[in-house]
Amino acid sequence: MNPELHQFRLDTPLGPLTALVGESGLRGLWFDAQRHHPGALAARHKPAHPWRSTLQARLDAYFAGQGLALDGIPLDPQGTDFQRTVWLSLLDIPPGHCRRYGELARQLGRPLAARALGAAVGRNPISILIPCHRVLGSQGRLTGYAGGLARKQALLRLEGAFFQEERIAA
Repeated sequence: MNPELHQFRLDTPLGPLTALVGESGLRGLWFDAQRHHPGALAARHKPAHPWRSTLQARLDAYFAGQGLALDGIPLDPQGTDFQRTVWLSLLDIPPGHCRRYGELARQLGRPLAARALGAAVGRNPISILIPCHRVLGSQGRLTGYAGGLARKQALLRLEGAFFQEERIAA
């Protein structure tokens, strides 16, 4: 158990989230059973952590339609240099807007790395706050989302983003 890490649960209309907080900021925010969920965390359960009420209030405001409510939260995602570069680039996509994988790869100066970029986007450890849900396939279509395509659709709709609607199997 790492004494510098704390975890707690948060409620959202799209299901509960587990938050992981370290000394430098938020390290993780995962939906239950999402792909690439790290499983049991080596962190103390701290439901009364000082960050919990702040994050819950910010998430509540976001889900009430205040898209910028999540700005300014200290983030400390853990990953490779390439992954962190990709994750930080996602923060430049404003609410209500989307980018395509190829577009992001070109912006990062890696035009042939759309697949690697996609893999990094899929491994994003901080759901919603690092907006990987704002990344679409080459034709503007929904593509994978670790939290599930129904959640991705719901987040994009909440933000008023234009995307190619697809029927999601229940």
